[in-house]
Formats: sequence, C-alpha cells, structure tokens
Amino acid sequence: MTQNGAAPPHELRLDLPAAHSAERMARGVLRQFAQRERVPAAEIDTLEFVAGELLTNAVDHGGGERALREEDLRSRVRMSLVLVVRVDGWTLRVGDQGGADPDELRARMSPSDEPDLDDDRGRGFFLLAQMVDSLDVVRSADGLGVEFVAVRNYARA
Repeated sequence: MTQNGAAPPHELRLDLPAAHSAERMARGVLRQFAQRERVPAAEIDTLEFVAGELLTNAVDHGGGERALREEDLRSRVRMSLVLVVRVDGWTLRVGDQGGADPDELRARMSPSDEPDLDDDRGRGFFLLAQMVDSLDVVRSADGLGVEFVAVRNYARA
C-alpha cells in the first residue's frame, strides 16, 4: 500500500525484436499478466487490441520493415512495451526505433478526423483513439524512435 492507502501500480516491461512473431508473443504475455493483475475481462480484450495495433505499427513503420520473424530483420532493431496496471485503469507505452517525427504523427492521430473508409489503411489511430482516454506520441528516451502512450481509465463517462 502507498501512503494514501491505494495499491501501487504493477508493471510489465518487454524488450522485443521488431518482428511480427514477437508481437504475437507479447500479446500473449500481456494477456496473462493482465489476468494475473485482475484486469476486468472486457478491459483485457481492449488492452490486447490496443497493444496489438501499436506493436504491429512498430514492426511495419518503426524500423522493423514488416519482418515476420527475428531472422528477417536486417539489423537489431527493437521495440518495447511497458504496461502499468492501476486500480482504476492502465497505461500502455509502445516504443519503436523508426525515427519518425512525433509532431507529424500526432497530427494524424486526431480522433476528430474521420478516416477514409475506401482506403485499405489509415484507420488504426482513429480506432485506437476511440478505445482509450488518451493517445499520444513522444520521442523515445533513446532518441531512435517514438513511443506511443495510451491511457485507459475504467470509470469512463
């Protein structure tokens, strides 16, 4: 317990090769961790979907060059996942090494922008923004890429 009587948050940290096989494994680990932390079942589904979308984005656009397996990577490019589970919700951080500009990405993440339904791609950020309370992107701590930050509170209005 913390000083104010609330339970401290619990955290999962994964450092992964930027390949789709690692993304699939990470979703399974995340689901098991969330179940152990007693995250409500409906929230686990949302969490796994959000994590899957952000990890897929990291592989396809964040330096992984759409690699299916680690052996397919041309370099040792990595992605990261950090999940913090609180009593009232969760915060998910997914980082990549793609070198994108956070300001340019943030401009495309506005939930008020309706996606083009005739386009086969480009709906991911719109959908994610509808599922969480906040979605942002910042420069990664190592400066090699970006980190997406999704926050969801269980008591949503």
